[in-house]
Parts: sequence; C-alpha cells; structure tokens
Amino acid sequence: MLLLFVAGTLFSQQKELRGQITNTIDVEGIHILNQSSRFNSVTNKEGKFTITAKVNDTILVSSIPYVPKLVVISELIYNQEKLSITLEAIVNELAEVKIGNQLTGNLNTDLQNIKTEKALQFDDVGIPGFKGKQEEKIVPVVPAIGFGVVVDVEALYKHLSGYYKTLRTKRKWESQNQTVAGIINFYGASFFGEAYKIPENRLYDFILFCLETGAMEQDFKKENYSRVIAVLEEKAPMYMERISENEQD
Repeated sequence: MLLLFVAGTLFSQQKELRGQITNTIDVEGIHILNQSSRFNSVTNKEGKFTITAKVNDTILVSSIPYVPKLVVISELIYNQEKLSITLEAIVNELAEVKIGNQLTGNLNTDLQNIKTEKALQFDDVGIPGFKGKQEEKIVPVVPAIGFGVVVDVEALYKHLSGYYKTLRTKRKWESQNQTVAGIINFYGASFFGEAYKIPENRLYDFILFCLETGAMEQDFKKENYSRVIAVLEEKAPMYMERISENEQD
C-alpha cells in the first residue's frame, strides 16, 4: 500500500523541468508543449527552456526548421528535473528531374517538356487503399441495436475511464499545434512582430490564444485568410494588454 501511495504521488505531482535543445543552430524560438497538461514554453537564444510536467507527460517539441519530436517524461527525467533534446532538421527534397532531348531554347516550351518522377500511388496501379491518416476510432458503447442491445465492453471501459475523453483532447491539441505551425510558416514569424508588435518568444502563445477564442482554425484551413487577419487584428491588442498586466504583476 505504501509503495502504491508513493507511486501514485510521484505520478500526480507536477514540477518545473529544465530543458536544453542540443542542436548548434536555430535553437531559439522552438515551441515546447506539454500535451498532457497544456503548459507551453519557448526556447531562448541558447536553446534553453523550462516546462511544468509530471511522470508520463508527453512533451511535443516543434519548430519550422525541424521534424516535430515527442518526449515522454520518464521517472529518471522527472527526478533529475532536466531533459536534453536533439532535433532532426527537415530536408526539403526536390522531385527528381529527367531532361529529354526536346529542349529548344524556348523557356516556356522546354518547361512543359521537363517531366518529374513521382512516387507510385494506389490509383496508379489500380489497387484500392486507404490514403488518409489512420487513427483510432472512438467506438460508441452501443454500436448496434436489434432485437437485443449489444454492448461493446472495451468501448464502455474506455468511455468510463476517460480514455476517449483524453484521446479527443489530445487530437484537438495536435490539430491546433499543426495549425499554429502552419500559420507561422504561412505569414512568417517577422510579420507578427511588424504588424502587431508580438514578441517572437510569445508568438506561439499568441496564435494559440487566437485559436482558442474564435473560429480562426477553421478559417485558416478553409483559406479564408481575410477572416484570419481580422481575428489577429482583434486579438492582438487584447493579448498585448494581458501580457503587460502579467509582467507588472
């Protein structure tokens, strides 16, 4: 019982952990998000950050130049109160270009004659296949009602235990994080500082603030960019006032 109590206490307590991005370049302004509790942070010029977490929390590290990385807080990391993370750089590869003998010297004509190699898809070879993102299905407790009620016991447990609720929340957070990265990449980080005076180390938090208080995520996905700008212009003064009050406190 004592061991269970100690283990339960360890798994429930949160504390501030110190982190370091070990890459030698582009280590400032990297977004650190605790997907389990929604605490977030941003690295400084040296790639250092702090994040509140507990054992088994999942930390998402994301930045435009790097492949997003998930780190699960182990007991060792929790006890040492520090973590070191190395990120993999994103390499933009161009499609292989094959140049034939049809070059004429006319730029418009020659560009049309240049063909690129592309990876085979299911449709190319006439084979049906799933091309979307595979993810766990949230199963209703009663999937079918006929002459009797059929209860999915596993689904019932996942509903009662809160597993499906956590799964929905995690998917929402992942979607928002992808949208934040997409918005930063689309407009460029410098745009927000020039247009709205948003500090670069507050950029992730600002866009997340906009997403959680309006319909900007759906507008961005539907390419309604005028509405996105309208939300940014409306929320920027509110956000700047909020962080100003926090700094004074």
